[in-house]
Amino acid sequence: MHITELNRECLLHLFSFLDKESRRSISLTCLLLREVFLDAALWPVLSFHSPCELKRDNFVLGSSLRYLSVCWHSSRVKVCNIEDWMKTMFQKDICRKHETLVSDFLSKVCNRCPNLLSLTLSGCGHITDRDVARVLQSCAGLRCLRLENCVRVTDEALRAVVAYGHSLQTVQVDFCRNVTRAGLQRIQDRRPSIHLSAERSADMIPDIKQEEKVPFGRTLQKLLQYS
Repeated sequence: MHITELNRECLLHLFSFLDKESRRSISLTCLLLREVFLDAALWPVLSFHSPCELKRDNFVLGSSLRYLSVCWHSSRVKVCNIEDWMKTMFQKDICRKHETLVSDFLSKVCNRCPNLLSLTLSGCGHITDRDVARVLQSCAGLRCLRLENCVRVTDEALRAVVAYGHSLQTVQVDFCRNVTRAGLQRIQDRRPSIHLSAERSADMIPDIKQEEKVPFGRTLQKLLQYS
Protein backbone atom coordinates (compact mmCIF):
# COMPACT_ATOMS: atom_id res chain seq x y z
CA MET A 1 0.00 0.00 0.00
CA HIS A 2 1.27 3.44 -0.91
CA ILE A 3 1.29 6.06 1.86
CA THR A 4 -1.19 8.19 -0.07
CA GLU A 5 -3.72 5.36 0.13
CA LEU A 6 -3.99 5.71 3.90
CA ASN A 7 -6.91 7.65 5.30
CA ARG A 8 -6.58 11.10 6.88
CA GLU A 9 -6.58 9.79 10.47
CA CYS A 10 -3.67 7.42 9.78
CA LEU A 11 -1.69 10.10 7.99
CA LEU A 12 -2.19 12.54 10.86
CA HIS A 13 -1.00 9.89 13.28
CA LEU A 14 2.13 9.22 11.21
CA PHE A 15 2.88 12.93 10.85
CA SER A 16 2.58 13.38 14.62
CA PHE A 17 5.86 11.47 15.10
CA LEU A 18 7.81 13.91 12.92
CA ASP A 19 9.36 17.25 13.83
CA LYS A 20 8.23 20.47 12.17
CA GLU A 21 10.81 20.51 9.40
CA SER A 22 10.28 16.85 8.50
CA ARG A 23 6.53 17.42 8.26
CA ARG A 24 7.09 20.33 5.92
CA SER A 25 9.52 18.40 3.72
CA ILE A 26 7.13 15.49 3.27
CA SER A 27 4.25 17.87 2.59
CA LEU A 28 6.04 19.16 -0.51
CA THR A 29 5.87 15.77 -2.21
CA CYS A 30 2.17 15.78 -3.13
CA LEU A 31 -1.08 17.66 -2.66
CA LEU A 32 -2.61 15.08 -0.30
CA LEU A 33 0.29 15.22 2.14
CA ARG A 34 0.27 19.01 1.90
CA GLU A 35 -3.35 18.98 3.02
CA VAL A 36 -2.41 16.80 5.99
CA PHE A 37 0.38 19.22 6.89
CA LEU A 38 -2.06 22.14 6.81
CA ASP A 39 -4.64 20.34 8.97
CA ALA A 40 -4.91 22.27 12.25
CA ALA A 41 -5.50 18.99 14.10
CA LEU A 42 -1.84 18.10 13.51
CA TRP A 43 -0.62 21.04 15.61
CA PRO A 44 -1.88 20.86 19.23
CA VAL A 45 1.67 21.45 20.53
CA LEU A 46 4.29 23.91 19.28
CA SER A 47 7.74 24.53 20.72
CA PHE A 48 10.31 27.05 19.48
CA HIS A 49 13.89 27.56 20.62
CA SER A 50 14.74 30.91 19.04
CA PRO A 51 12.83 33.88 17.57
CA CYS A 52 14.08 33.13 14.06
CA GLU A 53 12.12 29.85 14.11
CA LEU A 54 8.92 31.89 14.30
CA LYS A 55 9.55 33.16 10.75
CA ARG A 56 9.70 29.71 9.16
CA ASP A 57 6.86 28.12 7.24
CA ASN A 58 7.16 24.68 8.85
CA PHE A 59 4.20 24.92 11.22
CA VAL A 60 0.52 25.87 11.29
CA LEU A 61 -1.31 28.03 13.82
CA GLY A 62 -4.90 26.99 14.32
CA SER A 63 -7.74 26.34 16.70
CA SER A 64 -6.26 22.97 17.75
CA LEU A 65 -3.20 24.55 19.38
CA ARG A 66 -3.24 23.87 23.11
CA TYR A 67 0.38 24.12 24.28
CA LEU A 68 2.82 26.78 23.07
CA SER A 69 6.39 27.36 24.17
CA VAL A 70 8.92 29.96 22.99
CA CYS A 71 12.16 29.50 24.93
CA TRP A 72 15.31 31.30 23.86
CA HIS A 73 18.52 30.40 25.70
CA SER A 74 21.33 32.26 23.97
CA SER A 75 24.06 34.78 24.71
CA ARG A 76 21.99 37.29 22.73
CA VAL A 77 19.35 37.22 25.45
CA LYS A 78 21.79 39.12 27.66
CA VAL A 79 21.94 41.85 25.03
CA CYS A 80 18.13 42.04 24.88
CA ASN A 81 18.00 42.35 28.65
CA ILE A 82 20.13 45.48 28.76
CA GLU A 83 18.09 48.62 29.26
CA ASP A 84 17.63 50.42 25.94
CA TRP A 85 19.33 53.62 26.99
CA MET A 86 22.41 51.66 28.14
CA LYS A 87 22.86 49.72 24.87
CA THR A 88 25.60 50.53 22.39
CA MET A 89 24.71 51.08 18.74
CA PHE A 90 25.98 47.59 17.96
CA GLN A 91 23.73 46.08 20.63
CA LYS A 92 20.74 48.05 19.36
CA ASP A 93 21.38 46.74 15.85
CA ILE A 94 21.36 43.17 17.17
CA CYS A 95 18.01 43.72 18.90
CA ARG A 96 16.47 45.57 15.97
CA LYS A 97 16.63 42.42 13.85
CA HIS A 98 14.29 40.46 16.10
CA GLU A 99 12.70 42.78 18.66
CA THR A 100 9.17 42.53 17.22
CA LEU A 101 9.25 38.87 16.19
CA VAL A 102 7.72 37.36 19.31
CA SER A 103 5.15 40.15 19.71
CA ASP A 104 4.04 39.78 16.08
CA PHE A 105 3.84 36.02 16.51
CA LEU A 106 1.71 36.37 19.64
CA SER A 107 -0.65 38.63 17.71
CA LYS A 108 -1.20 35.79 15.25
CA VAL A 109 -1.76 33.40 18.14
CA CYS A 110 -4.42 35.73 19.52
CA ASN A 111 -6.23 35.72 16.18
CA ARG A 112 -5.94 32.03 15.31
CA CYS A 113 -5.60 30.02 18.53
CA PRO A 114 -8.53 30.78 20.85
CA ASN A 115 -8.30 27.38 22.58
CA LEU A 116 -4.74 27.76 23.89
CA LEU A 117 -4.34 26.18 27.34
CA SER A 118 -0.67 26.75 28.17
CA LEU A 119 1.83 29.46 27.19
CA THR A 120 5.52 29.49 28.12
CA LEU A 121 7.76 32.43 27.20
CA SER A 122 11.39 32.29 28.31
CA GLY A 123 14.17 34.68 27.36
CA CYS A 124 11.77 36.82 25.33
CA GLY A 125 13.28 40.15 26.29
CA HIS A 126 11.12 42.29 24.01
CA ILE A 127 7.60 41.15 24.84
CA THR A 128 5.54 43.69 26.75
CA ASP A 129 2.67 43.80 29.22
CA ARG A 130 0.36 44.51 26.29
CA ASP A 131 1.39 41.27 24.59
CA VAL A 132 0.55 39.29 27.72
CA ALA A 133 -2.76 41.10 28.19
CA ARG A 134 -3.82 40.44 24.58
CA VAL A 135 -3.17 36.72 24.94
CA LEU A 136 -5.19 36.59 28.16
CA GLN A 137 -8.07 38.43 26.52
CA SER A 138 -8.03 36.36 23.33
CA CYS A 139 -7.42 32.93 24.87
CA ALA A 140 -10.05 32.87 27.59
CA GLY A 141 -9.39 29.23 28.46
CA LEU A 142 -5.68 29.70 29.20
CA ARG A 143 -4.84 27.68 32.29
CA CYS A 144 -1.07 28.00 32.59
CA LEU A 145 1.11 31.08 31.99
CA ARG A 146 4.87 30.82 32.45
CA LEU A 147 7.09 33.88 32.00
CA GLU A 148 10.82 33.57 32.61
CA ASN A 149 13.48 36.22 32.10
CA CYS A 150 11.07 38.56 30.28
CA VAL A 151 12.51 41.88 31.38
CA ARG A 152 9.83 44.17 29.94
CA VAL A 153 7.06 42.43 31.85
CA THR A 154 5.92 44.54 34.80
CA ASP A 155 3.12 44.67 37.33
CA GLU A 156 0.80 45.72 34.49
CA ALA A 157 0.95 42.16 33.17
CA LEU A 158 0.03 40.91 36.63
CA ARG A 159 -2.96 43.26 36.64
CA ALA A 160 -3.99 41.69 33.35
CA VAL A 161 -3.76 38.27 35.01
CA VAL A 162 -6.25 39.43 37.62
CA ALA A 163 -8.53 41.15 35.10
CA TYR A 164 -8.57 38.64 32.24
CA GLY A 165 -7.07 35.36 33.41
CA HIS A 166 -10.33 33.87 34.61
CA SER A 167 -9.31 30.30 33.75
CA LEU A 168 -5.72 30.51 34.97
CA GLN A 169 -4.64 27.87 37.44
CA THR A 170 -0.86 28.35 37.33
CA VAL A 171 1.17 31.53 36.88
CA GLN A 172 4.95 31.46 36.91
CA VAL A 173 6.90 34.73 36.76
CA ASP A 174 10.57 33.91 37.24
CA PHE A 175 13.55 36.25 36.85
CA CYS A 176 11.36 39.12 35.59
CA ARG A 177 13.18 42.02 37.19
CA ASN A 178 10.46 44.65 36.76
CA VAL A 179 7.84 42.68 38.70
CA THR A 180 7.39 43.84 42.30
CA ARG A 181 6.21 42.20 45.50
CA ALA A 182 3.16 44.44 45.44
CA GLY A 183 2.19 43.12 42.03
CA LEU A 184 2.61 39.51 43.14
CA GLN A 185 0.63 40.19 46.29
CA ARG A 186 -2.21 41.59 44.20
CA ILE A 187 -2.59 38.24 42.46
CA GLN A 188 -2.50 36.36 45.75
CA ASP A 189 -5.12 38.66 47.27
CA ARG A 190 -7.54 38.79 44.35
CA ARG A 191 -6.97 35.38 42.78
CA PRO A 192 -6.02 33.08 45.67
CA SER A 193 -6.92 29.98 43.65
CA ILE A 194 -3.98 30.59 41.29
CA HIS A 195 -0.79 28.69 42.05
CA LEU A 196 1.78 31.50 41.86
CA SER A 197 5.54 31.06 41.47
CA ALA A 198 7.98 33.97 41.27
CA GLU A 199 11.59 32.92 41.63
CA ARG A 200 13.83 35.97 42.15
CA SER A 201 11.47 38.32 40.29
CA ALA A 202 10.78 40.73 43.14
CA ASP A 203 14.39 40.58 44.40
CA MET A 204 16.17 41.75 41.26
CA ILE A 205 17.29 45.26 40.38
CA PRO A 206 14.52 46.90 38.30
CA ASP A 207 15.04 49.12 35.27
CA ILE A 208 15.57 52.82 35.75
CA LYS A 209 14.83 55.80 33.53
CA GLN A 210 17.71 57.45 31.76
CA GLU A 211 17.11 60.81 33.40
CA GLU A 212 17.23 59.36 36.90
CA LYS A 213 20.42 59.71 38.85
CA VAL A 214 21.86 56.24 39.16
CA PRO A 215 23.78 55.29 42.34
CA PHE A 216 27.26 54.07 41.46
CA GLY A 217 26.80 50.75 43.27
CA ARG A 218 23.61 50.02 41.35
CA THR A 219 25.25 50.83 38.03
CA LEU A 220 28.16 48.53 38.88
CA GLN A 221 25.75 45.71 39.70
CA LYS A 222 24.04 46.18 36.33
CA LEU A 223 27.35 46.08 34.47
CA LEU A 224 28.41 42.92 36.27
CA GLN A 225 25.03 41.33 35.58
CA TYR A 226 25.35 41.77 31.80
CA SER A 227 29.07 41.11 31.48
